Amino acid sequence: MKNLFRVFVNGLVRENPLLMLMIGLCSSLAVTTSTANGIGMGLSMTFVLLMSELVISAFRKLIPDSIRIPVFIIVIAAFTTVIDYVLKAWFPGLSKAMGVFIPLIVVNCIIMGRVESFASKRPLSEAAADALGMGLGYTWVLVGISLVRELLGSGAILGMQVLPLSYTPILFFILPPGGFLVFALFISLNLFLKRRLRSPSAAAAAGCAGCEAAPSCCALPSKEAVS
Repeated sequence: MKNLFRVFVNGLVRENPLLMLMIGLCSSLAVTTSTANGIGMGLSMTFVLLMSELVISAFRKLIPDSIRIPVFIIVIAAFTTVIDYVLKAWFPGLSKAMGVFIPLIVVNCIIMGRVESFASKRPLSEAAADALGMGLGYTWVLVGISLVRELLGSGAILGMQVLPLSYTPILFFILPPGGFLVFALFISLNLFLKRRLRSPSAAAAAGCAGCEAAPSCCALPSKEAVS
């Protein structure tokens, strides 16, 4: 159970696909102009990733290495088609707003990367934990970026006015440059928090906890490396 929790948290925080691995950025920056789009894209990705990893993990011993990539693509494409039709049938407005980025999930490097490097080598339970961690990690970053961009760009969230009517929307945040700026701020905040949280333990392990420069070190060498 501890191992499954570690795998889950790994995708959620430590190896977040957007903030740490920095993959799948195209769709994440394109659809985050509204919170509804961010939620829809994140949950769609999570569904496809979860189902794909489960299927690949379950049949990993039966898939020949020589055709594994085509098989992975077929599986991912099948579940991408499912979620695409579900959105068109039940959430047509959301489907139209996200446009081509839902069908393009099939070539998203997050899914292909996790299927190839993890699900094809691990048991079903670990594949499920990895898919949920990576998917929800992707989703919370998307929703966070969407909240900031929609709030500053229109003064509303999910169509509900949040800021006073006297607020003048900053349209810059709705445009692509605004997406890059907000994403860069999220990365900077993540690195700052990671440095602050890791420095004390790293300093203690390296034997330099009393050094005044220890808090500013991102990665401190081990005792063996220092000697």
